[in-house]
Amino acid sequence: MICRGVLAAAGNHTKTRTWEFFAAHIRNRNTRAAYIRAIGDFCVWLEQRGLGSIADLQTLHVAAFVEQLTDEFSAPTVKLRLAAIRAFLDWLVTGGILPFNPAAVVRGPKHSVKRGKTVVLSAAEARRILDNISDVTSDGHPSEPASPASRTILPQRAISELM
Repeated sequence: MICRGVLAAAGNHTKTRTWEFFAAHIRNRNTRAAYIRAIGDFCVWLEQRGLGSIADLQTLHVAAFVEQLTDEFSAPTVKLRLAAIRAFLDWLVTGGILPFNPAAVVRGPKHSVKRGKTVVLSAAEARRILDNISDVTSDGHPSEPASPASRTILPQRAISELM
């Protein structure tokens, strides 16, 4: 499980603090599973590189791990794993196990989500849409003069109906 190697080498207080992090601090089951996987992989990675204890962890270790993850996984996955490591190391700092969080200054990969492009209408297209707004109700009677609020809602509605 998680409490072995670099964590166990730091002593019983570290093991206890680790269990508290997952049992008390992370309430969502899916988040807990993702964080366990991320921190477990990080600890195995540290052990493979000869780090004796989590107390010996440095910023360079975290940065190298993130760099390797960037080559293997998508940006959102790397950001999630870095967030897990940061949260866990923050927990160890507040528990007095680490003097500072070595992951605090490590930056993850950039990732932005674009949900499509904003439609930009030419002046002629906008005029055509506005000219097609009827001044007659569905039963053929003239509509009442538009209020200032409806003057902005009607063009938006007309545009959305055309899209």
